[in-house]
Amino acid sequence: MINSFLSKDCTKAAVLFHSKKRILEYISQIAQQKLPDLSEQEILDSLLKREKLGSTGIGKGIAIPHGRLSNIDETVAILVVNAEPIAFDAIDDRPVDIFIALLVPDAQCQTHLKTLSAIADKLKDKQFCKKLRHAQSDQCLYDIMTL
Repeated sequence: MINSFLSKDCTKAAVLFHSKKRILEYISQIAQQKLPDLSEQEILDSLLKREKLGSTGIGKGIAIPHGRLSNIDETVAILVVNAEPIAFDAIDDRPVDIFIALLVPDAQCQTHLKTLSAIADKLKDKQFCKKLRHAQSDQCLYDIMTL
C-alpha cells in the first residue's frame, strides 16, 4: 500500500539533523521536489500547523508528521531515518529517529486516516523498525519499507 505514494527519491537513510524544526524543513525540501506547484514554506506550514495541535510523535522513536494541502491531487509520503534520535515531543517523551511524513489532498480525509493507520500498524513491529534504523542506503531503506 505505501509503495503507491512513497518513491525512492523520497526515502532518505542515515541523515543527521538535530532539531524538530530542521527535520521538518528537510522533509519539506524533499516533498517540494514532488510537489513543484507548492513552495517549501507552504509544505512546512502544513506540517507545523498539524504539530501545533499535538505532536505527531507516536512513541518508540517514531513520528508521522502530516499535513493537508488543498492544491495537491495525490498523497505524497517521505521516509527519513535520522542517524541519531532527536527531541520531538513524542507521546512517550522518547526522542525520534524514524519519520514518515504524509502530505494529503484536503479532499481525501478518510483515505488519509486509513493510510495513517496502516503505517502505524506496520511500525508496531520492533524487528521491522530495527531494519529501518539499520538501513545503510536510501535504496535499502526504500526496499525494506515497500516489500
